[in-house]
This record gives sequence, structure tokens and C-alpha cells, in this order.
Amino acid sequence: MALEHAILVALSEHTGTGYELARRFDRSGGDFWQATHQQIYRVLNRMADGGWVAVEHVEQTGRPDKKVYTVTAPGQAELKRWLAEPTQPVQVRDDLAVKIRGACFGDQAAVLAEVERHRAHHAERLAGYEVVERHDFPDRDALTGHRLHEYLTLRGSITTERGLVAWYDEVRTALRRDSPA
Repeated sequence: MALEHAILVALSEHTGTGYELARRFDRSGGDFWQATHQQIYRVLNRMADGGWVAVEHVEQTGRPDKKVYTVTAPGQAELKRWLAEPTQPVQVRDDLAVKIRGACFGDQAAVLAEVERHRAHHAERLAGYEVVERHDFPDRDALTGHRLHEYLTLRGSITTERGLVAWYDEVRTALRRDSPA
């Protein structure tokens, strides 16, 4: 997926500035999309040049004007086209999996330490996603439309992180058992 499509989805949900988009992407913790502020601004300019978004300059006192972006009809048409387009299934390429497979050829303790580090990172992400789920979606059964779709995306991230944490637990148990004494 191109960043353009993630921005079209985000702006379809709510118009905003480049800064606001970057904060929304940051706040999502990666369950929606990850991009730097510079990438977002560069792509917004390209999208404006291509007619996918309109820019409204809003004057501010004591600060530079801000640019508020809105999806245009051509942008809506592109998003509709892209949503109907088939996508490739996710194919995960993981350097850590290669290290685990080759652990017997090197320092297994170093590989185990790396597994522990990855586990801690994903456990922290999982905990953050679960806080968002409890706070933002207290009545999950009543969700419809955009809120339901937002929740389903979050659930995908929660399920992924839970699976990774469980796998790291399995790997570290096996590596500890297999470790030379």
C-alpha cells in the first residue's frame, strides 16, 4: 500500500493538517500506518499537485498559516478504485527468525537475548493497544461503520502482537532447554 492511500483513508475520516495526520499515525502506534512527518508532507504536496486533495490555507495569529487538507472527488475516486483492488497476502520477512534458525551455529545466548528484547518490545505494544481498546471502544458490540472498521484494524494489531509474544515465549523456553550447559 502506498502512503497516499493511507492518507486518503485518514483524510476521509477527518480533514486535517499534515501535522495532525502525523500525530494520528503516531497515536495509532503502527496499527494503521507508519510514516515520518517529512514523508507525510512530501506525499501531501504530491497529492495536492495530482488533484487528490484540496488545500485550504487558514490564517493564524502569531504563527505561520496552516494548511488543512480535504479529499477531492478525484481522491475519492482513487480511494474507491484502490479499495476494490486485490491485495497480496502479507509475507513476513523476519531477521530474528533467521537468527533463531541459525542459533546453533553461533552464540545461542546472544540470540536468546535478542528474542527477549523483541518480546519486551511487542509486549509493550500489546499493552498499549489493549489500553486503547478499553478506552476507545468500551461498547464493542454497538460499533458500526467507521468506528467498527477502526476497531477491527486495532484488533488485528492486538491479535498479531499476542501471537508474537506467545511465539517469543515458546522460542525462549526451547532455547533455554537447548542451551549448552
